[in-house]
Amino acid sequence: MRKEDLETVIGLEVHVELATKSKIFCSCSTEFGAPPNTHVCPICLGLPGVLPVLNKKALEYAVRAALALNCEIAPFSKFDRKNYFYPDLPKAYQISQYDQPLAYGGYVDIEVNGEKRRIRIKRVHLEEDAGKLLHAGDDIAGAATSLVDFNRSGVPLIEIVSEPDIRSPEEARLYLMKLKTILEYLGVSDCKMEEGSLRCDANLSVRPRGAKELGTKTEIKNMNSFRAVFKGLEYEERRQKEALAAGEEIVQETRHWDENRSVTVSMRGKEEAHDYRYFPDPDLVPLIIDRAWVEEIRRSLPELPDARRERFQREYGLPAYDAEVLTASRTLADFYDECVRLFPDPKAVSNFVMSEVLRLLNAEGKDIVDTPLTPQHLAKLLGLVKEGTISGKIAKDVFEEVFKTGRDPAEIVKERGLVQISDEGELARIVDEVLAANPAVVADYRGGKEKAFTFLVGQVMKATRGKANPALVNKLLKEKLS
Repeated sequence: MRKEDLETVIGLEVHVELATKSKIFCSCSTEFGAPPNTHVCPICLGLPGVLPVLNKKALEYAVRAALALNCEIAPFSKFDRKNYFYPDLPKAYQISQYDQPLAYGGYVDIEVNGEKRRIRIKRVHLEEDAGKLLHAGDDIAGAATSLVDFNRSGVPLIEIVSEPDIRSPEEARLYLMKLKTILEYLGVSDCKMEEGSLRCDANLSVRPRGAKELGTKTEIKNMNSFRAVFKGLEYEERRQKEALAAGEEIVQETRHWDENRSVTVSMRGKEEAHDYRYFPDPDLVPLIIDRAWVEEIRRSLPELPDARRERFQREYGLPAYDAEVLTASRTLADFYDECVRLFPDPKAVSNFVMSEVLRLLNAEGKDIVDTPLTPQHLAKLLGLVKEGTISGKIAKDVFEEVFKTGRDPAEIVKERGLVQISDEGELARIVDEVLAANPAVVADYRGGKEKAFTFLVGQVMKATRGKANPALVNKLLKEKLS
């Protein structure tokens, strides 16, 4: 069978740590980065005789996430024990949900090559996190020994399970990015993949194009960034297609993504649901969700990314691309909204945010809230440009200092003597000097070489150290050259 005749089928299981202050079944802190095994108690250590009590805030966050993902909230659900042995699981079972999850039947829409694709969500359920293994070596595959930190044990998770609707590694990346954005807008998780707040396991199989039955799948673990998800799936897709094209069989198994070698490595045979011997947890009562409470949570949901993007286009008249970039992060969208309120020129604000603000944020790897820059700063800076006090070029220089220090842009302009020269008489004198010093360029322009005009503008700006009013410079040059 040729590789070109095979279709990729991907389903993602995304684990999201909820941003509660305490764990799901005890009062231990969920703070990240504490010394190992300092945020633990008999409950999250699984000692005999303890009883778990559900954290209501974790349940509320899970319902918020499920509603935002267009899911139905089950009026009745229950907790189950998922039984397996692993060193980071102190009870030898994980409290999770199996046949009666919290929510089901949702979807997320993504855009692929200009076309909308709907990725269905099979279920959203609550569960507790396991501890964390610290390997003495590069990774689990090559480690001689491992240590266990139980601080993470019992941190509340939601697991978001997609239907096998994803058809490429790129679609998987886009779906994951959209999911992360929605969860950040909700405030239910910080979604920091580098801290393990958002983790993704992927199931991938290939089948003949047009076939209804799924192929033999493999599960890929240890993908802790969007890039790793894309590269891991890309490698596994290629590996399976090449194997089938060569007449080999695919083995159902769990594979480890080796970041250093950019390959997936076999870890163990893939478990089936019956291998976990699920049964209802006798220590936790079933969840009976009050519909009035669900509707109260629904009414409290913030404006979500798709709705905000559409509003930016409708209300502010922004192009689709601008709206997409500005709403990719809730903090950036909030910043932009407030800037427009203070300086009601949506396109001017959009242009500056997308060029200058994002340039410096990306260069420093920061979120807008991690800088001293405020909407008031940017609105005042754009106001100085609009009033003709400074040029757009000078505004960019001033902005760099504002971004780093949080100083008032007007003070910086005054301190540096950057006020724009708009005195026509003074500029006319400088233009005359530039024309007199460049007779050959003047002759080129009058001979039809348009680039010569740009050179002359540059010379005037150079002579004024960038402080000349550009519009006035253009006007005077054209008058004197005509």
